[in-house]
Amino acid sequence: MTEAPDHRAVLAALPPERRASLTERSDRAGLIHLAGHLGAIVLLGLPVALQLPFWPLFLMPLGIAQVFLFTLSHECTHRTPFRTGWINDAAGHAVSLPLVLPFAWFRAFHLAHHRFTNDPDRDPELEGGPRPGTAGALAWHLTGLPYWWGMAKLVWANARGRLDAPYLPEGRKPAMIREARVLLGLYGLIGLSLLLSPLALWLWIVPALLGQPFLRVYLLAEHGRCPPVADMLENSRTTFASRLTRALAWNMPFHAEHHSYPDVPFPRLPDLHRDLAPHLRTTAPGYPAFARDYAASLPHRAP
Repeated sequence: MTEAPDHRAVLAALPPERRASLTERSDRAGLIHLAGHLGAIVLLGLPVALQLPFWPLFLMPLGIAQVFLFTLSHECTHRTPFRTGWINDAAGHAVSLPLVLPFAWFRAFHLAHHRFTNDPDRDPELEGGPRPGTAGALAWHLTGLPYWWGMAKLVWANARGRLDAPYLPEGRKPAMIREARVLLGLYGLIGLSLLLSPLALWLWIVPALLGQPFLRVYLLAEHGRCPPVADMLENSRTTFASRLTRALAWNMPFHAEHHSYPDVPFPRLPDLHRDLAPHLRTTAPGYPAFARDYAASLPHRAP
């Protein structure tokens, strides 16, 4: 029986001109997509800001649109959504504030995740322990509260210069410390603004809390229940999602494709998918189906 080719073999079989085409970046495509994402946030936020009739109904969709800026931050760590380098960096740093995700730190963290994907000993995504293994742990994880608490502690630690993870380059640590201190200052100003107006509460804090569980499901699908092997076609999951979901997530539901060839920018991932589709080994028919299957596989208590 012939062994299935891994992601390296599949990519090596692509013609050089195809690989060159797949990795072509575009400021225009990136800026149009960014304008659409930010435009959706503004449209969903206006009824809340103006307290229009039924405005509370907009809080959850507003939060979902906000927290999925994570996928833009993620793409910017690879410098792929835009052709111009400084635009990638500016966008990544800009979304640090609403996500509580310091970008300079996240870039180092995420690139280490790509080097050691699903390795239980070296993947930084698993440094706090394995993904939820019981129904109770999953329910707690999906609230998003562990994320917010963990990132608040991380920003505070970074601001104090406590950066000791092995994947953090020494030369970038001063920038990470400055970034964390700027974020703390901005959060302090937001806190003070709440003394004058509840606007930040309703436009950011409450929506972010409501939207985070949807992002947790999305992120859990990327590698949850995938085997700890080196082949990106197997250790990463492609989830077949609607066009709206793919747009919201900057095409990152094509996640096995992204991990197989991280230099491919988000507009070209559907094209890469057509090349890799016959070789994908870990997929899900959608996020609700993934969540149901994941939950059904868990015991109610730890063994």
